[in-house]
Amino acid sequence: MAEMKGELGISIVITVYNEARNIAELLESLVSQDPPVEIVIVDSMSNDGTQDIIRSYQNKYDFIKNIRVRSSRGEGRNIGVSNATYDYVAFTDGDAIAHPFWIRNMREKFKEGYDIVAGRTIQMGYTPFEKLGRVELYFEGYEVTYPSVNLGYKKSMFQEAGGFDPKFITAEDIDLNIRAVMNGGKIKYCDECIIFHRTRTSLSSFVIQAFWNGFGRKQLTYKHKHVWSHFKFSTILQRDQIGMWQFIRGIFAVMGYLVCKIFGDDFIRHYRKERLKKTSRDLT
Repeated sequence: MAEMKGELGISIVITVYNEARNIAELLESLVSQDPPVEIVIVDSMSNDGTQDIIRSYQNKYDFIKNIRVRSSRGEGRNIGVSNATYDYVAFTDGDAIAHPFWIRNMREKFKEGYDIVAGRTIQMGYTPFEKLGRVELYFEGYEVTYPSVNLGYKKSMFQEAGGFDPKFITAEDIDLNIRAVMNGGKIKYCDECIIFHRTRTSLSSFVIQAFWNGFGRKQLTYKHKHVWSHFKFSTILQRDQIGMWQFIRGIFAVMGYLVCKIFGDDFIRHYRKERLKKTSRDLT
């Protein structure tokens, strides 16, 4: 796949599982991005029609790769990068929609010499969930909590940092960003690199997400003990008054944090074992 008119190419890496409701809107928003691009989809054995939709787009566009392998989110993204043609990769999720100039603007930041480009994510859906901000953490002058729903990497920097750690269920993007900064990576925030991302649609999915976010933050403390003191926790307090949804999210995040502290890797192994059983049943 040759680069066009000297433009740097970007491989868009997506991990999906049962995204039949959303994947067509995502792909529609990606196939019209400024070339040269390719789309690398890693599907963790979906069984809801996701593959039928992906293949229908493959029949029309020759720059879509479709890899079907059971994998965690981190494993899937590593597989996607290893199959990427270009020297730059951009990550997003199956329930997202890209702004028409997402890749154009990300490409411009890479041209300026940055190793990592973090875009602006606009939440769509249930209004109270839309308004919840992230809890930012900073390391060596960079925010490292930019999520991988809208994150670009120079592939050589991604590989030097070691890629995503598959042990993480969440916070694998924070862990990667920390390691990239430790390897000399330069992060640039791009307000014009826009991804629209669907919020959780129910209270149960919201609290489950909050639980795993808390679990992932505790995993970070185990892996990065020697750098944890560098984070500027004072920035967490520079917020508007805490409301009901922030409180609910905080409660379940603390629960996840404590579960990780008490049960650690045993809890993850049990969770993944049960999830694998469910997936296997669904495929039969």
